[in-house]
Amino acid sequence: MKQTIAIIGGGPAALMLAAFLKEEQFDVTIYEKNKTVGRKFLVAGKGGFNLTHSESLSAFAERYTPAHFLQPALHHFSNEHLRQWLESIGIPTFVGSSKRVYPEKGIKPIEVLQKILAVLEEKGVRILTEHTWTGWGADNTLLFAEQMPIAADYTVFALGGGSWKVTGSDGSWLTIFTKKGIATKAFKPANCAYQMDWPTTFLSKNEGQPLKNIAISCENSTQKGEAVITHFGLEGNALYALSPQIQAQLEEQGKATVYLDLKPMFTEEEILRRLRSSREKTMSSTLRRGLKLGPTKMDMLQALLPKETYLVPEKLAPSIKRLPLTLLGAAPLDEAISTTGGIALEAVNANFELSQLPKTFCIGEMLDWNAPTGGYLLQACFSMGVFLADYLGGE
Repeated sequence: MKQTIAIIGGGPAALMLAAFLKEEQFDVTIYEKNKTVGRKFLVAGKGGFNLTHSESLSAFAERYTPAHFLQPALHHFSNEHLRQWLESIGIPTFVGSSKRVYPEKGIKPIEVLQKILAVLEEKGVRILTEHTWTGWGADNTLLFAEQMPIAADYTVFALGGGSWKVTGSDGSWLTIFTKKGIATKAFKPANCAYQMDWPTTFLSKNEGQPLKNIAISCENSTQKGEAVITHFGLEGNALYALSPQIQAQLEEQGKATVYLDLKPMFTEEEILRRLRSSREKTMSSTLRRGLKLGPTKMDMLQALLPKETYLVPEKLAPSIKRLPLTLLGAAPLDEAISTTGGIALEAVNANFELSQLPKTFCIGEMLDWNAPTGGYLLQACFSMGVFLADYLGGE
C-alpha cells in the first residue's frame, strides 16, 4: 500500500520533490494557496530565466551561507544534474557569457513550468490549489481553511521566504511555526538594495547609472560584478553577494561599510604609476584617458573625496581601489529578491526533518540560508527537493 505525502506549497522545491518521488511508493498531493502553482518561479524568470550557474561544484557549494548546510544536497543533485534532467524533459539549456545557465532561446518560463507539471501529471501527483494551510490540529493533523483536517504519513513544508508577497510567498506561516515551539528567526531582506545618502548633485546627475566592472568588499569578502546607483542607494549583483556581511554590520552597528574598487583589473601600484606619469592637464582627463574611468565613476570620486585627495595621486590611487561607502539600511522586505530567516537550521536534521515533528520536513527558502543571485537560489531549492525525494524513497 502506498504511503501518503502532503506537500504544503507549490514552488520550485515542492515541484522538484514531487517530480522525483517514486509513484509506485507514494501517493503525493500538493496543497497550494494560490490559484496556480509556481508563481514565484515565473516571476523569477521575467528578467531572463536563470536556472542555475555553470561553475564547478566545489566553487558553487561555497556560495551559500552557511556553506556546509546545503553541500550534501548540492552534491547529490548538482547544477550539471539539473541540466541533464531538464534536457530529459524537453528543456535544453545553454551557458551565457556570465556562466549562468538559461533555457535555450525561445523557451519561455511558462513552458519550463508546464514541462515540469507534465512530469507530475504523468506520475499521478494531485495538485489542489486555493488550499490555505492554517496550522496543526489534534494529533498534528493538517488544517486548511477550505476543507476538513487531513492526515498524511509524511508532511513536507515548502512555504517560501518572506519576499514578493504578490506571489503568495509572504512568510505569514512563520507565526504558526513559532507558536508550535519550533525554532524560527525573523525574516530579513537579502539580495536587495541598500540605502545610501548620496550627495544631491551627484544623485541628480547619476541616478540610474550603472557601475560596471567593479568589485565591492565587506569585511573579508569581495565580489566582482556590477551595481546601479538609485535614489534609495545602491543595488546590483556585486552587492547582493555580500548580504550576510552587510546585514551583520547593520544589526550590530546600525550601518555598514563597504569598499568600492573602481578598477579591479589594476593594482594600486599600477594606478599610481599611471596617475604620476600622465601628461594630461587635469586629473579628470587623466582618469578618463589614462585609467578609462567613465563619467559616473569620476563623478563619484569628486563627490565623495576631499579636493586635496582627488588631486593628489598618492591619495587618489588608494581611494580608487578602496572607496568607502556607508550603507544606512536595507530595502523593505517585500522588495528583496530573497530573504534570510524562517526555520532555524538547528530545528531540522541533515535530511531536513523537524526534530520536534517526526516525518515532517521543511525545504526551500523557508529555511534560514542565503545565496547570491545567479541561479544559486533556484538550484538550492531544486537540490533540496531531489535530496529529500531520494531520502524518502530509500536511496
